[in-house]
Amino acid sequence: MVTARQLPGGDDTIVALATAAGRGAIAVIRLSGARAIDIARALGASGLQPRRATRVALRQPNGEPLDDALITWFAAPRSYTGDEVVEIATHGGHVVPALVLAACVAAGARPATPGEFTRRAVLNGRMDLVQAEAVADLIDARTTAMHRQALSQLDGGLSRRLLALRDDVIHLEALIAYDIDFPEEDDGPIAPARIKKAAESLRDALRALMHTAPQAAVLRDGVLVVIAGPPNAGKSSLFNALLGESRALVTPIAGTTRDAIESVLDRAPLPLRFVDTAGLRDTADEIERLGIEVSTRYLGQAQVVLACGACAADIEATTSVIASRTDGIVIPVHTKVDLGVVDTTGTAIGVSAETGQGIRRLLEVIDRAAAASAVGLPAGDAVLVTRERHRAGLAAAHEELAEFLLAWESGALPAPVAAVHLYAARESLSDLIGVVDTEDVLDRVFREFCIGK
Repeated sequence: MVTARQLPGGDDTIVALATAAGRGAIAVIRLSGARAIDIARALGASGLQPRRATRVALRQPNGEPLDDALITWFAAPRSYTGDEVVEIATHGGHVVPALVLAACVAAGARPATPGEFTRRAVLNGRMDLVQAEAVADLIDARTTAMHRQALSQLDGGLSRRLLALRDDVIHLEALIAYDIDFPEEDDGPIAPARIKKAAESLRDALRALMHTAPQAAVLRDGVLVVIAGPPNAGKSSLFNALLGESRALVTPIAGTTRDAIESVLDRAPLPLRFVDTAGLRDTADEIERLGIEVSTRYLGQAQVVLACGACAADIEATTSVIASRTDGIVIPVHTKVDLGVVDTTGTAIGVSAETGQGIRRLLEVIDRAAAASAVGLPAGDAVLVTRERHRAGLAAAHEELAEFLLAWESGALPAPVAAVHLYAARESLSDLIGVVDTEDVLDRVFREFCIGK
């Protein structure tokens, strides 16, 4: 793989705002490149020592005062990018960071492109592509579960698994190469059954890792919990009560909810993605009918469904209506128990959005259902596939292993030709972690990064 400096613009010293733009107490401007120290000195820095913050009266290259700041120097190669890195902590807001950025550019830096800092870290061997994506996942995490998974990937959990799978492919290639090149060695030819067993084990391992993608999606977006029932069953009030805030419009008018409203509740062990849907009923209203179609689509995707009703008859009717529309775990919920209506069946969980009665118990039941759903609760140290790029790469490698096995078992192709599928599988895994210098892969990975990363 080439290093950052071998690429066009790789010798440039880049600069960007590393914190969110706008009003705030502190802003951090990050420089990376061979001239980072010189540029800091041009702004008034002196006496900088590696990994020690130094107070500096920042000034423009022409001497005009800028700000009272702290500058920290991270010497190469022990820095985020592997190059010389300088971080300038200024007062926040709009004007000060913009002036400091402009001064850095005037002193010789150029504005960084999106993800360029992390891209340099990858090219300089500070992290691999999967770890780089974990940086973006950590920034974008909306749930503590996804936060934990991103930290695991940043620590190299998925990278080590992919490298191990790649090593297994290389081992399989070596077995075939030995059999081809040294057929008359004392050890004799490699038994075809041994190669078949190794290939099947590798294929199954690829499939198992690929199939963790739905679990990762749950950690990111939450277990889909659909609130279903007839109009005026208290669905929107229950939605608001479960979230602890008013997100859905609540009125006594039937058909108020015309479209699905969703929000994620960050809970342990799994986040919950609640969806308030339109009331299920026959209607001539075109807009309401479209809302009911949306509800049906959500029911088809749900892991958990709350079958709501203000009385036993409504609960039974809702359960009957959704039975053919969902494979999720159905929880009967008796809403509006504060009005004194009794659920004679005794099977539903009684709740009141008005008083909060039963809400905590319902959440506990939902937690258990979510963990027992088809997606399930991943093990604490499970390695998961969190991005479509990962899943697609594993799928490509899996398909090549399957093709190799088909050719090997049937004997339809000579061993050297069949081994081409192993080479393709190895290349797919190499692309995932960045072992091979593939420029378009790097472009895809860093296209969605923020400027300061």
